[in-house]
Amino acid sequence: MARGQTLSAQRPARHPVPKALRGWVIPAGLLVLWWTAFHFGWSSSALLVSPAAVWERALRYTASGELKAALGASLWRNLAGFAIGATGGLVFGAALGFSRLFERAVGPSFHTLKQISLFAWIPLISVWFGLGDAAKVAFLSLAAFFPVVLNTFEGIRSVPREFIEVARVLRFDRRQMLTRVVLPSASPSIFAGIHLALIYAWLATLGAEYLLVAGVGIGNTMIDGREHFEMDLVIFGVIVVGLVGFTLNWIATRVEQRLLAWRGRSVAQF
Repeated sequence: MARGQTLSAQRPARHPVPKALRGWVIPAGLLVLWWTAFHFGWSSSALLVSPAAVWERALRYTASGELKAALGASLWRNLAGFAIGATGGLVFGAALGFSRLFERAVGPSFHTLKQISLFAWIPLISVWFGLGDAAKVAFLSLAAFFPVVLNTFEGIRSVPREFIEVARVLRFDRRQMLTRVVLPSASPSIFAGIHLALIYAWLATLGAEYLLVAGVGIGNTMIDGREHFEMDLVIFGVIVVGLVGFTLNWIATRVEQRLLAWRGRSVAQF
């Protein structure tokens, strides 16, 4: 009897919702609540529009090509700023991590600059680059730069001393030390920084389009909806922003898992 109870206790409990769909439970619940609130008239505010109105707006906006143009412009700025900022961050973070002299000379200034709010750079960037795409890409580059620098620096400096000592015993040269010891050990932290940079760049894209209003973009679409009090357009923009952010995060997660598959699964995962 005790053995049967033990075996039954060891069996994993069956979950009523499949694992692949569990992440959609809350969005589906919010959609049902939204439809219910509108259907039963729980709110008479003009700020609440029906899901059907948002869906109709989405169809019209997509069919007219406006969504493609706005989303394409935003994604182009996002990826350009991310590429510039992440590349610069990798180079700068590696220099900080490998060179004690460079860290002493430049580190204090960098750690001071990183404390400045990202949006505090907007006035200076707008003066230097104007209000067009160049200013927005520069702003996004800053958003991607700092997390990559910090995580690259931390990853290189966190390489266990024991690994270095073993490599010296094995008489590794500089190239072998870099490719077989430092980079494999630091790569999880580096990829975490790149992942964060991609997320921060997308968030900054909307901020740049909101504050540097010249041009086309999904942020400008939401601004137009606000100014004309078209709440279906605003809500549609919010949904698009969320879906794009989710997709970028999903892609980054899958790429990171593929490139770092050699780590195996953590024992802390359930």
